[in-house]
Amino acid sequence: MNTLAMQIEKLNNDLSSKLTQETLKVFGQSIQDLKTKSIEQKSIQIGEKIPEFSLPNAYGEMIDSSEILKKHKMILAFYRGSWCPYCNLELNFLQKNLPGINDKNTVLVAISPQSPDHSLPMAERNKLEFEVLTDFNNAFAEKLGIVFQLQEFVIPYYQDLGINLFDFNKSENNTLPVPAIFVVDKDRVVTYKFLDVNYMNRVDMEKLLQAL
Repeated sequence: MNTLAMQIEKLNNDLSSKLTQETLKVFGQSIQDLKTKSIEQKSIQIGEKIPEFSLPNAYGEMIDSSEILKKHKMILAFYRGSWCPYCNLELNFLQKNLPGINDKNTVLVAISPQSPDHSLPMAERNKLEFEVLTDFNNAFAEKLGIVFQLQEFVIPYYQDLGINLFDFNKSENNTLPVPAIFVVDKDRVVTYKFLDVNYMNRVDMEKLLQAL
């Protein structure tokens, strides 16, 4: 079992002891419902080209995919937001593996719908040395086919935990990206993909590095 998976297992055990059985049941139902949507099959596939993007980073500066891909390959890491403990674990492990990523002439960018004023403290707190971009209303993620509508039945449980998506995303549509990792070559072609509607399952870092 890889190190990230071990940390996720520890997090699962921790949350199981802290959250109510009702909350855990509803979160499980949410995941099972998403599995019926066939998002993995309907989303962008290996061999297809991603659209170009221009998205603001945590400081409000626009980052263009075309500029990155002039000289480098790129990893796109989609995460739900800084409120998601699984996403924070994955981002921290990506940071730990950043030297290996850079050695493969690859630029890592992380993308979520949350506003820059939430991304900046998260990046500073976790000492992230890669760009953290804001995809307002999941407009770019929508083009990749990885966006879902958070179910009405689960929203109150998020709010009970202090997670109000409007506060984070400055949007009332309650949409989120499925956590996903894409490796993109200089021609914008997807050469590696990890996507799982079960947000507790995350990329194997060793396999990701091997794919670069």
